[in-house]
Amino acid sequence: MKFNGYYFKHENENQTIAFILGICNGEKFTQVVTDEKAYWFDGFGGCKFSEKGAIIDIGDIKGHINYGKLTPIKYDIMGPFKYFPMECRHGIISMRHALNGAVSIGGEVIDLDNGLGYIEKDSGVSFPKSYLWFQCSFAQNCSVSLSMADIPFYGFNFKGCICVVYYKGKEYRMATYLGVRILFCNSEKVLLKQGKYVLAVNVYPRKGHDLPAPQNGIMSRIITECLACPARVRLYVKDRLLFDLRSDRASFEVSAGSLIT
Repeated sequence: MKFNGYYFKHENENQTIAFILGICNGEKFTQVVTDEKAYWFDGFGGCKFSEKGAIIDIGDIKGHINYGKLTPIKYDIMGPFKYFPMECRHGIISMRHALNGAVSIGGEVIDLDNGLGYIEKDSGVSFPKSYLWFQCSFAQNCSVSLSMADIPFYGFNFKGCICVVYYKGKEYRMATYLGVRILFCNSEKVLLKQGKYVLAVNVYPRKGHDLPAPQNGIMSRIITECLACPARVRLYVKDRLLFDLRSDRASFEVSAGSLIT
């Protein structure tokens, strides 16, 4: 394992701020992403994150955020693939949790009282060559995390998909290891089917921020993340619409390549 990173997303109705704390090839780093700008820092500074919250003190970015009860998923999102060596290993720590606190950037305050949080992690050697990542927390007690990638696996490649929908206290999971089919995928729409479930995700990307990402154990690749963009998500169960939700706070990365159908 040459990189290990954690992604902490925080949002209110109008603003989003994410912190990426990682170690790559033995070097610590912190990335901070807001709606307007992305920042890079060597090391962690005075930042401390735990399941209870965060103390932030790095550069001119300072704050204190308390986390409510985390919402972990039922079991490892990698499923049986957690037992195999993988180029990139993904994990979800909390689908959603309440926030209280604030972050100041150069004196401008982001108020996170009554906000929502999300936490995930990645580790391995490189981000996938082609991938799509989507995350959104809706006000209606619903959160969605979706990742698709071109996965190298023992000499061949396959299109992998892992997705969790948390809705009103219930987890709906769609994944390659559960038989999900990718009916459609491009840089603005994904359509998945698994048994009695159909998930439709529409994204309307805004201009994103360029962020360093791991490639062969060093932070040499540049990916683009749109931290907050409009999105619509629908989940059908046995052809019945379970929900149809919209948000302006969806986060999205895409380097789709071979995933486009």
